[in-house]
Amino acid sequence: MLFAHGFLRRVFEIFEGYKTSIDMVTTSEVGVSVTIDNNKHLEEIVDDLKKFGTVTIHKDMVIVCVVGDLPDENVGFQAKVVDALKDIPIRMISYGGSIHNISFLIHSKDKIKALNALNEKLF
Repeated sequence: MLFAHGFLRRVFEIFEGYKTSIDMVTTSEVGVSVTIDNNKHLEEIVDDLKKFGTVTIHKDMVIVCVVGDLPDENVGFQAKVVDALKDIPIRMISYGGSIHNISFLIHSKDKIKALNALNEKLF
C-alpha cells in the first residue's frame, strides 16, 4: 500500500463487487484492516484481495462501540476507555469519523468481560 495511488479504491471495489458492506476500517502505511458481517462471498473476496498482498482472516470477533459526547475538550476520556480494556486483547481500534464513538474489535469470547469492564470504569 505504501505509495500505491488508488490502492484503497481498488480494495473497496472488491467488496462492492460482491455487495459486501464494510463495518469498520483502519489503515496504516502498509496495511488495511476491515470487518464485515456477511461472509457469503468471503472466499472470493479473499482470492481477489490476495492479488494485492497477504490476507489474514480472524473469525469469531465482535465490535464494541463506546458512544457518547466525546469532543476534543473531553481530555482523558479515551484513556479511560482503553484502560478499561487493558486486560482484553484488542485487534482493531477505530476512532470514528465523528466525535461520538470509539469502536474496538475483540474476540467474541471477551465481549461480556469487555462490556462489564467498560461499565465499571465509565459509569
